[in-house]
Amino acid sequence: MNKPFISLCPEITRSHALTLMDWLEDEDVTRYLSDSRHVSRFIEQVVGRVQLPILTHLFNQGGRFFMAYDRHDIPVGFVRLVKTGRDCEMVLVIGNRDNWGRKLGASVIREGMKLAFFDMRADKLIAKIHAENVRSEKAFLRSGFLLESETPTLKSFRMSSERYLQLLREIPADDTAGIYITAIDKARLKSLLELEQGSAVVELEHEIERAIVVDSRQVAPNVVTMNSRALLHLDDKELEVALVYPQDADDSAGKLSVCSGVGTAILGYKEGDEFNWRIPDRTCHIRIGKVLYQPEAAGDFHL
Repeated sequence: MNKPFISLCPEITRSHALTLMDWLEDEDVTRYLSDSRHVSRFIEQVVGRVQLPILTHLFNQGGRFFMAYDRHDIPVGFVRLVKTGRDCEMVLVIGNRDNWGRKLGASVIREGMKLAFFDMRADKLIAKIHAENVRSEKAFLRSGFLLESETPTLKSFRMSSERYLQLLREIPADDTAGIYITAIDKARLKSLLELEQGSAVVELEHEIERAIVVDSRQVAPNVVTMNSRALLHLDDKELEVALVYPQDADDSAGKLSVCSGVGTAILGYKEGDEFNWRIPDRTCHIRIGKVLYQPEAAGDFHL
């Protein structure tokens, strides 16, 4: 589990603001940020004048702001997404120089793309990079962005929604295993997405779009499909759960909605797979111990 893991969290606290100020005092961090002085001044004013523990609404004026956490729930950077019309621009910073070179930037970009395309419904995502910022340029190119235009001082990279979906389906991310979904489950879940809302739905849509689609009669029996029961290891706890549709959910009975944090997480994984996943209040480690029941393997194709 040495691969980079990043989650983006929208809640900004006073402690986060102080951390941001520390990052922005480092000239190596701010060297290529054209608005770094404005950002630093804004944060200083907020911290000095507003006596609130939660500052989320202030940071989201004019765009959407997210703190980037690593697998230990430690802030390592931030992302700002600003949508203009159908286009969205991304600005990101990995704040502590000790974290540079760990490929966290590419992981942050990937999480930012997920929000831009599945939540904000952008047609195109743009990143404007200083011509000398080689580290950021490489991170965006590795993530599939294409050079759109350049001047002696600035390069503009773009990712269209069509290209994003194509890459998502063809090239698995470095820190995620491939997942499988039956054609029937995909059709039912796509219909569900039209009715549900919220951050969990963004994750669910992302998982559905990246999954390898297989016929119900050909899916491996050790894959977690809809209405499967499985034995999970959630951090240091062992759980027996069933993956169900929202109307059948009952947490007390171990029936997890596919729209819940852990429910979305386990869809399509197989026995032995393990990965990190962000649930509402923390990052957890999940391992699929055993698939105890799978409708397709049992011939229960009506479920």
